[in-house]
Amino acid sequence: MYALIHSLLGDRKGGEIFTLFSLWHFLYIGLALLLIGAVLLLTRKKSAEKKIKAATVFVNIAFGLYVADFFLMPFAYGEIDIEKLPFHICTAMCVTCFLSSHVGFLKPLKAHFALLGFISNLVYLIYPAGVMWHAVHPISYRVIQTLLFHAIMTVYGFLTIVFSKEKLTFRKSYTDFFVLCGMTLWAFVGNTLYNGAADGYDHFFNWFFVVEDPFGIFDKSVAPYIMPFLNIAVFFAVELLIIGALTLARGKQKKDHNK
Repeated sequence: MYALIHSLLGDRKGGEIFTLFSLWHFLYIGLALLLIGAVLLLTRKKSAEKKIKAATVFVNIAFGLYVADFFLMPFAYGEIDIEKLPFHICTAMCVTCFLSSHVGFLKPLKAHFALLGFISNLVYLIYPAGVMWHAVHPISYRVIQTLLFHAIMTVYGFLTIVFSKEKLTFRKSYTDFFVLCGMTLWAFVGNTLYNGAADGYDHFFNWFFVVEDPFGIFDKSVAPYIMPFLNIAVFFAVELLIIGALTLARGKQKKDHNK
């Protein structure tokens, strides 16, 4: 049975490979846009509660894909990839978005988790470096699972930001800043626990890029002292831009409604 499932899920080598901005890549980006458009269209006359429920469906799917991946990775790769633990921003936000959709005391943070989840997953969806490094066929489990997961999380993040009763505002943006700080500390926990050498194995992870600069701009000796603060600054700046765009959109909508 293992051999059969492995033959279905294992990396497919040879022939066409998944590349940046190829037809296969645009299909996943198009899928996310299509789902967003479809939900907006189908829920345009629905109540706020039903709109939120529609958005929640997507985080449930994403969380299901994430959990299922731990059971399927041994068939696909012959092992469970430790890097898939929820210390990267995309996977961590999947867990927090799922919990904030179902656990009462976390619900006030729902829109803030969704905003960070939207940004991080959209970035990966546009530039899926982790998939491209493996140079596998577009119809491989590795490609399908990873791109589908990030596409679904992007859809959830966008819909939650738009439908949420708790509107993201500059006045409450300090919450987004604290979420980013918490994410950074959480990544430090993962990197501290799992990085190191023992029994002939040398483990190195760079969750949330707080240990090493992925672009190689900063020397490895100084990167751990720069990257955490740079990550927070860059992500927070993007969040403020999105909050600004949402504020302008709400203002225009209110102005048109009063005419």
